Amino acid sequence: MVQFDLIGTILWPLKWAVELVLVGWHSLFTAMGMPPAAGLTWVLSIVGLVLIVRAALIPLFVKQIKSQRKMMEIAPELRKVQEKYRGKRDQLSREAMSRETMALYKKHGTTPVSSCLPLLVQMPIFFALFSVLNDVSKHANSNQGGVGLLTPELTREFYDARLFDVASMHVNLVTAWGQPDGQVTVVILLALVVLMIASQFFTQLQIISKNLSPEAKTGQAYQMQKIMLYILPLAFIFSGVFFPLGVVIYWFVSNLWTMVQQFIVIREMPTPGSDAAKAREERLARKGKAIDAAGKVVPMEKYQAEQQRLLDEAERARAAAPKRQQPVGKQRAKKQQSTKNTGAAGGAAGGSGSAPAS
Repeated sequence: MVQFDLIGTILWPLKWAVELVLVGWHSLFTAMGMPPAAGLTWVLSIVGLVLIVRAALIPLFVKQIKSQRKMMEIAPELRKVQEKYRGKRDQLSREAMSRETMALYKKHGTTPVSSCLPLLVQMPIFFALFSVLNDVSKHANSNQGGVGLLTPELTREFYDARLFDVASMHVNLVTAWGQPDGQVTVVILLALVVLMIASQFFTQLQIISKNLSPEAKTGQAYQMQKIMLYILPLAFIFSGVFFPLGVVIYWFVSNLWTMVQQFIVIREMPTPGSDAAKAREERLARKGKAIDAAGKVVPMEKYQAEQQRLLDEAERARAAAPKRQQPVGKQRAKKQQSTKNTGAAGGAAGGSGSAPAS
């Protein structure tokens, strides 16, 4: 009886796309004169795959940044909803809290999931590449190709490719450890896994240390980010043992992209109120520039004129607003009313005394 492979069926189109990109880059590099079965040729093809995937994810990354900004803007309102239902554990209260929270997300056009979209989209591609590399040994030994453009000949070239003429693209730490000459491969894999984990750690560290506002550092989400900063590397230590060399290279290069991308965002588009935002304002001030109310970089003279205009408008609005009557206590109100009544009675008596006699 033929078994239905659900995961294989789901990953099939992604594996086909991964093979298409790998073979496309491989054809380009071989046309430039690089050896078809050389490890460097296939490593550069994997790097090319990273560039294609991450470039395609740039619109999602921009959406992620906007979503994170909106989540920060509604954080005070979310805290009010949480305080409103604090300690209430009945079903009706939980449902009401959920409805009000979702209404806030809908009103501001954001959800917590939006900030995870690039990672969620990239994970299936990562698993597809893992599956393609995992199948290389099996397909090469049975003279088969992949699901798409990875022909039997290309599969054999991929299988024979060695990084530094030593490490195969499809081996992991477990399989390399059992090989007679696998010590160098183990060292290469360990070095790449450490670099992969270090780049992931540094990327997250620069976000929570430089690009969070003081308000964001007081919530539960910040505490979770700090915890995940140290838990994720541990997870990669154990899972990295089973990653083929090609997957480790993909993940490491992808982390480098993320690290550079985050550096640019933190430097040029920091979160308002964060340490990175203050550092940017200082850099602009040294150049005689500032950020106006619309978030654009303008000359300092224009910024100061705008600030003066806003101050004048605020003063005029304050002057035009009705004066607020100070609240008084009951005793004082009674005394004021009594004084007012006495004064009115005295005025009436004086008026009648001065009237001419009939």
